[in-house]
Amino acid sequence: MIKLSDNLSESGNNMKKILKGSIVSIVITLIALVIFASLLTYTSIAESTIPTVTIIITVISVLVGSSLSMSTVKKNGIINGILVGLIYIGFIYILSSVIEGNFALNLKSIIMIIGAILAGAIGGIIGVNR
Repeated sequence: MIKLSDNLSESGNNMKKILKGSIVSIVITLIALVIFASLLTYTSIAESTIPTVTIIITVISVLVGSSLSMSTVKKNGIINGILVGLIYIGFIYILSSVIEGNFALNLKSIIMIIGAILAGAIGGIIGVNR
């Protein structure tokens, strides 16, 4: 018989792992963006590549973050991974909206949201099945 305290402890532990995955994803994003900014500065890479590279960095960061954080969880990897993606994209969206002073959604934002959710789900599945 499963006790209520065991369920609460397990859900609290999962939430810590979800937050850990989101933080790992954000750190990976920051490192990748610094590298990309350096490449833009010191090479002849066109600035028109910025939106595409940003989306790719987002997807890879969430995939890695959710996969790493879900590696010790044995169930609900897809749901937990989606939560990693949602927390990540929520943080990034709010931060970028505050910096830009614009809370509008555009096609790039929608693609990033969908990409983060899908990458989180896939990363959660990969992490649980390791």
